[in-house]
Amino acid sequence: MTVIGYAPGAYDLFHVGHLNILKHAAEHCDRLIAGVVSDEMLLLTKGRAPVIPLAERMEIVSNLRFVDAVHAEVVPDKVDTWREVRFDVIFKGDDWRGTAKGEKLERDFAEVGVRVHYFPYTMHTSSTILRKALAAIDAEAPVGRGARVLTS
Repeated sequence: MTVIGYAPGAYDLFHVGHLNILKHAAEHCDRLIAGVVSDEMLLLTKGRAPVIPLAERMEIVSNLRFVDAVHAEVVPDKVDTWREVRFDVIFKGDDWRGTAKGEKLERDFAEVGVRVHYFPYTMHTSSTILRKALAAIDAEAPVGRGARVLTS
């Protein structure tokens, strides 16, 4: 029997933490589908739009040799996504383990026979840290020395 795995994520500002979860997920299934959360769903669930648009994030993830397929995740409920994609195991970072959202995920997927598999969260790198670093660099960038200010 082929085990189909699903690894959802924003995959915004793609970094080694994203690479790690996808690489480890591929080691625990026969076919890996990466769910790339849409811009609208990120705005709805996280309150912010991604830096990189959905089509570009999907292109990046689809070009990893261990990702077999990419799915644009356009609904907030992961079980609704499962109804479209049909996977046997869902992969999440262990920052979800023991949280209310992680426990709900486990309950919801237990009802449809899907296993939740957690991987260690890469603490030293995250899109949030990268976003803050970029904002700090942007705030410190001097106007003038080669930079142009565009006005409408």
